[in-house]
Amino acid sequence: MSDWTTNTSASDIAAWLKDQRAVVLLTHTKPDGDALGSTLALARAINRVSESSGAASVAECWYAGPMPPWAPALMGETKCRVIEPGQPVPGALDPSAVVVCDTGAWGQIEAFTEWVRPRAGDTAIIDHHLSGNAEIGARRLLDTKAAAVCQPVAEVCLALLGLSSPTELPIEIAEPLYTGLATDTGWYRHSNVDRRVMHLAGDLLEAGVNHGRIFERIEEQDRTSRLRLMARALASLEIVKDKRLALMSLTKADFDETGAAPGDSGGFVDVARSVRDIRMTAVLTEAENNSPEGPVTKISMRSKSEPFDGEEPVDVAALLRTLGGGGHARAAGARLRMPIAEAKAKLIEALG
Repeated sequence: MSDWTTNTSASDIAAWLKDQRAVVLLTHTKPDGDALGSTLALARAINRVSESSGAASVAECWYAGPMPPWAPALMGETKCRVIEPGQPVPGALDPSAVVVCDTGAWGQIEAFTEWVRPRAGDTAIIDHHLSGNAEIGARRLLDTKAAAVCQPVAEVCLALLGLSSPTELPIEIAEPLYTGLATDTGWYRHSNVDRRVMHLAGDLLEAGVNHGRIFERIEEQDRTSRLRLMARALASLEIVKDKRLALMSLTKADFDETGAAPGDSGGFVDVARSVRDIRMTAVLTEAENNSPEGPVTKISMRSKSEPFDGEEPVDVAALLRTLGGGGHARAAGARLRMPIAEAKAKLIEALG
């Protein structure tokens, strides 16, 4: 991870992509709004350039599910493949370039690891996380101060299309970029919101994005099973007072018995943040696992950004790196190959 630095620019990435005959765009397992928005926007920009020169579409997106229920509406007619757990990666396509967006960690692209390894020389990483595995891609465009990877991806799209402002972006590219920006900032509520975020959001709105429609598509389409799952999560709530930590746990049985899908737990980690004395929240989820190596627990963690009672905010990315995870200072995750109870004890121990 010591080489986790930028070694290229948005304009150089764009120039490189223009010369490719076939491009596959990847992102982390269980893609969220930023992962989907960045890959879809970039694929559409690449294909728009190729179509303007008379060539067929050259870019497609590959995703490792589960997918959020609103994903098909955002994906539209863009060529996408969803790789379900246990399903092999398509072997027929041998692209000339691979772009990995919104992650640079082997642990987050497990479904594609063996496919990506021999293609490192033809792979570019576009990311905004604080750490990653640099050997995944020879080209790295990293903006660790960006709230969403859609910010550097927007710069690549502008360079590809020869545009000077996001206000000029076609709506089919502006909309997924806005989706990533809005969702990764909690609809502009999180501490990662800054002047750059609001400027890009305003420019994308001027390009024709309908904020209300995107919000309704993503935040107001829940199924009753999600509410039942939330009730299970809240019933499991534990407050570790001396750590100012709120913990919730979800087992596979919770998902099966409520009829909820894996993606239905999204946002649960933010629920307990409304409590004044709670400075960190974590949701531990028992993952689907058919491996003989044992059970897997996923940890999603958040921390508040302001000092409290003389205590500085906790860098949850640094904390979870001790457990093999990573992410942002205020939002991070990890996958531990152990049962939930053991993972919970490890997390509390890591807090010291």
